[in-house]
Amino acid sequence: MSKIICLFGDSITWGEGDSEKGGWGARLRSYFETNNFKIELYNCGVSGDNTDKLLQRFTVETSAREPDIVIFAIGVNDSQYVRSKDNPRVSLEKFQNNLQELINQAKKFTEQIIFIGLIHVDESKTMPVPWITTLFYDEENVKLYDEKIKEICDRNSLRFIEMLDLLNNSDLKDGLHPNAQGHEKIFFKIRDSLASISR
Repeated sequence: MSKIICLFGDSITWGEGDSEKGGWGARLRSYFETNNFKIELYNCGVSGDNTDKLLQRFTVETSAREPDIVIFAIGVNDSQYVRSKDNPRVSLEKFQNNLQELINQAKKFTEQIIFIGLIHVDESKTMPVPWITTLFYDEENVKLYDEKIKEICDRNSLRFIEMLDLLNNSDLKDGLHPNAQGHEKIFFKIRDSLASISR
């Protein structure tokens, strides 16, 4: 019987920036399929999602698929701020509470819950982002939110896959989203971290 994996996250999870193979999630699914793993992988990444938005859809989407493993790759849009650093999209305290609620909801389906850490951003292109010039992403906030994910994982004894030092500016398409090379690096890191999943 196949194991079911659900990926939940944002545009990076969905695969934005990888015109070659559709992102690290698509690469992971292809790897499982071509190597005869008995795994069905569903990519539930949605562009623009933060933890507030993910909570609105999580239970419905998870109930429809009943996963054995839930992988969260969420948080960079929570760290975003609008016009001023005093105006975060999702406050750090709210982010922490949202993460715990996502874990609580996921545990109704499975104990196998994994978090993917946040990736580096290129501030020269994200302060602000060119497509919406009121939105900002900076390294300081990304690190704060990434640290909060790690804390929550430690508190709940969950696996955390570190990503913050994996990519450099040449691996980013637009300062925020990885290009094909960046997605490939993320895929390799996640693939190796999931090596214990049985065929």
